[in-house]
Amino acid sequence: MADTEKPLLIKRYASRRLYNTETSDYVTLEDIATFIRDGREVQIVDLKSGDDLTRQYLLQIIAEHESRGESVLPTNVLNDLVRSYTTQATSAVPQFLAASFEMFRDSQSKWMENMNKANPMAGMPGFEALQAQQEAFLKAMTGGMGSQWSGPSPEETGAPSPEAPAESDDLDAIKSQLAELQKQLSKIDKK
Repeated sequence: MADTEKPLLIKRYASRRLYNTETSDYVTLEDIATFIRDGREVQIVDLKSGDDLTRQYLLQIIAEHESRGESVLPTNVLNDLVRSYTTQATSAVPQFLAASFEMFRDSQSKWMENMNKANPMAGMPGFEALQAQQEAFLKAMTGGMGSQWSGPSPEETGAPSPEAPAESDDLDAIKSQLAELQKQLSKIDKK
């Protein structure tokens, strides 16, 4: 069994073919996207030079999905990203995006956990199959970003209903951080 703690090493040959070093076979960009959706970190290196090409290939995967109409990034966000490459805010954007996605993953995990705890149907026959379908749907809708979550089993769900304002507070905090960043970016654009 592969060690999923360290990144899956993919080597790019001079022919531009991508080689999975764990399974000793060639892979496509879609295969790499599947590894990532399944929660696996991937590192892509050039065989000859040893250069890390991971960012280049991840951007290519995103571009291919966007070009097929699987749009996740709204046009205004793409415009802001392009602007960030030409402004002094470049140093703040990566940290902001990383923090935003981390908060999103945390919120998603909490939501799944709360759904399990608060569900009175947890003891009903067939609930486990329904729960598995629900998790598969959520994973498909979010591109697998919540695949690392391992919440309580249906047998463990007996806790009282969680308080909804906590999730609302998280969303409000994200909105306020986004608004603050937009204000900062607009001030920089005006200079």
